[in-house]
Amino acid sequence: MGHVRTAFFLDFDNVFSGLFKLDPEVAVQFASEPGVWLQRLSTTLTAAEAPRRWLILRCYLNPAGWVNTRDAAGEPNRLYFSRFRPSFVRAGFEVIDCPRYNATKNAADIRIVVDAVDALADDTRYEEFVIASGDSDMTPLLQRLRRADRRTMIVSPADAAEAFTSIADQLLDSQQLIALIQGEPVDLDDFEGGPDTGADFVPDEAYEQFRAIVTAEYEAADAPLNMAALAYRLRTEVGPVVGSTNWFGFGSFARALETLELPNLHLSQHLLWDESRHEAPEPTAPGAPRTVLPEPVERLADQLSLPRLPQAWWPSIYETLAAYAREHRFNLTQCTSWSRDRLRDNGVPVSRGAVAFVVRGTSFGGYPLHRQPPPTPAEIASAFVNNVLSRAEAAQIPFTDEEAAAVRAWLGESA
Repeated sequence: MGHVRTAFFLDFDNVFSGLFKLDPEVAVQFASEPGVWLQRLSTTLTAAEAPRRWLILRCYLNPAGWVNTRDAAGEPNRLYFSRFRPSFVRAGFEVIDCPRYNATKNAADIRIVVDAVDALADDTRYEEFVIASGDSDMTPLLQRLRRADRRTMIVSPADAAEAFTSIADQLLDSQQLIALIQGEPVDLDDFEGGPDTGADFVPDEAYEQFRAIVTAEYEAADAPLNMAALAYRLRTEVGPVVGSTNWFGFGSFARALETLELPNLHLSQHLLWDESRHEAPEPTAPGAPRTVLPEPVERLADQLSLPRLPQAWWPSIYETLAAYAREHRFNLTQCTSWSRDRLRDNGVPVSRGAVAFVVRGTSFGGYPLHRQPPPTPAEIASAFVNNVLSRAEAAQIPFTDEEAAAVRAWLGESA
């Protein structure tokens, strides 16, 4: 039929509040112009390269909800969510008022679950469910949708639990969501990670072409292959399906490579090679094998997608983010790009995804970069590390006091 029949459920309070912590101006743009970013989302990360047709559009909003802000004179003020209700009505959303049950919880999550399950029983078959929320309480809903063989996308500006996001076929994270809102390309290759969705949604012909190209290059190579160059060739020869499916549904180039089960394959951040035929790069060279982490930090990398960075790099990241906050009016997209470039110029070749991970952790740890006065490197480090350990506790990742101290030391909290 030339489109994907889609049901969209938006937990407004959750998404807006998460965006507001990261970038207040973008949050207001998101809430004021939903029709604009909704149109862009209709053609972003779609299945079979077909646009979405929004058959259900529901926005769950607490009209009495608010966030703290400041008025033009700099005085404290409240920004009420009810201000944005007309914008969503004009964009075609059915707005469902969800007042709070208590001081911390409203009815949005349970309403979304009930409505989504009801939609499964409709005569219309919804091929895809888009859930805009970072609330891990809805993990059972994602499991139910998967059992019903429906494609799912999570849209979340927050650091949602891995158990929640890993079930979805696509994840639109904070950096990608902000790019979408601002009308910029949603660049998947610039960010690490993503849901590991398996091969249920792999376009067979394109994947087999991918397999053939990589296998031929791998077998013919007499030295380690540059991953960036190989990824560029694949995008050129295989076509836009690479981007539209986020590497065939596997979430990253590296994960897609691992599914090929090439003999003796070894990957680093920049290179891939055959351990039986190629000499491994020097550990100090660009493209060296990934950093060996202390065991407690390795657990965080595996379960929270903490960037696998050398210990010496973390203070440089905090100092660079503090410099950006001092010198610029905050914009998350600009911040991650500027900071990445400055760090690489100083010999710290981090990705934008790693920078964005730290910015999110700092914001949710209580020291957003848009704060005035701007946070210092030490405040950024403390907020980020505390957020990481808080997420670990929420994910029930056990740490002794000694292990927590090792994490703090590795991440350079005393920087």
